[in-house]
Amino acid sequence: MKKKVTATVISQKEISPGIYDLWLKTELAAYAHCGQFVGVYTGNDSRLLPRPISICEISDDWSAMRLVYRIAGKGTADISHLKEGDSVKILGVLGNGYEFIKIFGEDLSGAKDVVLMGGGIGIPPMLQTSKELSAHGIQHTVICGYRNADLFLNQDLAKYGTLHIATEDGSWGVKGNVLDVVAQKGIKTGVILACGPMPMLRAIKKYAESSKITAYISLEERMACGVGACLGCVCKTANKDEHSNVNNARICTDGPVFKSSEVMI
Repeated sequence: MKKKVTATVISQKEISPGIYDLWLKTELAAYAHCGQFVGVYTGNDSRLLPRPISICEISDDWSAMRLVYRIAGKGTADISHLKEGDSVKILGVLGNGYEFIKIFGEDLSGAKDVVLMGGGIGIPPMLQTSKELSAHGIQHTVICGYRNADLFLNQDLAKYGTLHIATEDGSWGVKGNVLDVVAQKGIKTGVILACGPMPMLRAIKKYAESSKITAYISLEERMACGVGACLGCVCKTANKDEHSNVNNARICTDGPVFKSSEVMI
């Protein structure tokens, strides 16, 4: 399902410096799953394009969705001013997300030693991913990387998986990045599901190749249309697209989740 709808703000609050937690009541929640995103319109006529924001969590009754985002410019600054009861236009549901049957197999028997890795604003989509894995009875580890001790969503994530934290400055958990946690804690990795900044994803891709394991990574990219029309968010791929016959994929529609071996980053 993909359409533009009007959502109602249930609540919004700042949960870390520059990081906002927005709950929306919307019919789109019933069609969403982990790893997907929506386009949120700013309500400012001078900024026509929606801002892509990943889905952090879906309510248990599938009537609302949670978006946790960082103010990155004027558009997200506009969104941060939304308050309870406000109406906001959103476009969704967008992207492929983490498709468990594709990743683990139809009986989910391939879901062994599953490790979720989130870095910075790539942490929010890991919450719904962890929640859905838990609902399927799949035990997993969650590793989150932060710059410093300004943590967010860590308590939520600890409800569903075994949580480990890394901080760049060493103020909390392991000093370093998510892969430093793997090394220091001796965490066994069978399948990695990850989202975060490009340097982190490049390192995970390299680690997966050297360790001969499977990794699925969600690419963060600036987007315009969000529906694949503008070709503004393409990435290089190992294989040619069967329609265009070029080594490109559109992150907004073919992704944002890709098998790490299939993209050139």
